Amino acid sequence: MPSITPSLWFDHNLEEAARFYTSVFPNSRIEDLNRATDAGPGEPNSVLSATFVLDGNRFIGINGGPHFQFSEAVSFTIHCKDQDEVDYYWQRLTDGGEESQCGWCKDRFGLSWQIIPDRLYELVSHPDPDAATAATQAMYGMRKIVLADLERAAAAKLTG
Repeated sequence: MPSITPSLWFDHNLEEAARFYTSVFPNSRIEDLNRATDAGPGEPNSVLSATFVLDGNRFIGINGGPHFQFSEAVSFTIHCKDQDEVDYYWQRLTDGGEESQCGWCKDRFGLSWQIIPDRLYELVSHPDPDAATAATQAMYGMRKIVLADLERAAAAKLTG
């Protein structure tokens, strides 16, 4: 299968975004910053495009200007092993960004993320329908996912 690389359109802040993202995710790096020359386009030495890797996932970015904005129609899911990982990514990505609901947030560049603990999927699809419903309802009331609260909601229906 051919590889698929997300390409992201930035409003002249691509270098700042690439440096931010590579500081958030482990095993990350900027592979290439393609800069304008005296021949253009744009100001000499300004970043035109970049390739960066976030924990093994390659992204391409372009400084396309203000013509297009990110929306929730596209988001990236971060699968977290535990609450510590959820807390880490939530804190880093909402710094200068905004919280949404059910584990969704936007970073300071307007890119949407879903910060989801793997355990969430187990709880909302629990074999006991009452426990699954309770966990799902608890999730609906959250911004950042809090595993202990989901566990409590599901357990209350199981011991109930």
